[in-house]
Formats: sequence, structure tokens, C-alpha cells
Amino acid sequence: MNYLDIAQKDIIDFHYFIAKNIKEIRKSKKMTQLDLALTIGHKSMSTIGKIEAGLENKHYNIEQLYKISLALDTDICEFFKN
Repeated sequence: MNYLDIAQKDIIDFHYFIAKNIKEIRKSKKMTQLDLALTIGHKSMSTIGKIEAGLENKHYNIEQLYKISLALDTDICEFFKN
């Protein structure tokens, strides 16, 4: 099996792509960052804000993606569409 040599920038771009899609869906459903954060079990919107802004190398994990898909009543596959 060959090792995949993926640049760190590509990983960062991929996380940003997912966050951008979630942000667009969230806004289209008229949900604030705070609403989303509270719905998925966070106490504040700071993590959501940092992820959407691409700060501090924050990104969603698979559990968060699943919870967000439920909160936004959206198929999780929508987060990965171009």
C-alpha cells in the first residue's frame, strides 16, 4: 500500500470548505452561530465562530458534523458538496 502524501494546506483547505458549506446552510436556515452551538451541546458560539473564520486550526469532528446535520435538518453529504 502506498502512503498518501497530502500537503497540510490541502487539509486546511478541506476543513475550510466544509465549514463554508455549513455556514451557508446555517445562514439559509436563518440559524445563528449561537443557536447552532447550543443545539449541538456547546455553551457558547466561540468554537463555531473560530471554525467558520478558520482560526486556531479549529475544525469540526465527525460527531459535530452528525449533530450539525441533525440541527440543520440537512443530509451530512451536503457539507462535502462543491
